Amino acid sequence: MEDLLEIGQIVNSYGIKGFFKVVPFTDDITRFDKLKTVYIEKNKKLLKMEIEEVKYHKNLVLLKLKGIDDINDTEQYKNCYLKIDRKDAVELQENSYFIVDLIGMEVVTDEGVLLGNLIDVFPTGSNDVYVVKDEMGKQILLPAIGEVIKNVDVENKKMTVHLMEGLS
Repeated sequence: MEDLLEIGQIVNSYGIKGFFKVVPFTDDITRFDKLKTVYIEKNKKLLKMEIEEVKYHKNLVLLKLKGIDDINDTEQYKNCYLKIDRKDAVELQENSYFIVDLIGMEVVTDEGVLLGNLIDVFPTGSNDVYVVKDEMGKQILLPAIGEVIKNVDVENKKMTVHLMEGLS
């Protein structure tokens, strides 16, 4: 399992006082209020930064980090990802998972047929959709609903699904 979890991406600066506009990768954006530090991933290196202030604007997080004090300081971090230690992650509800824990999982049907590996997850509004790809490159889209997703074993990186009519 990954020790760090991505929680957002810096997309721009905000104002002239060193705030970042961040697109959050979390269901509850107010979870940024509880964080004290974040890591900025830049050029495959992690910079641990202390959070000074958090605001919200529309669906974005406005984040002020200690030592980043003007618009010129922010420019170098545009498009960088923000990560946190797993220990700082929110507690998930039952049958909820961090995407990073799902990617790469082996996906099999409840009849034991290997479908491939989970390569992506994307939200649709009502539920997430899991993208599974086999060794031949064929993809199948699976809705993340109880009728389809029967078991998720994060520790063993294995997911069992039931293929409803029209999904294969």
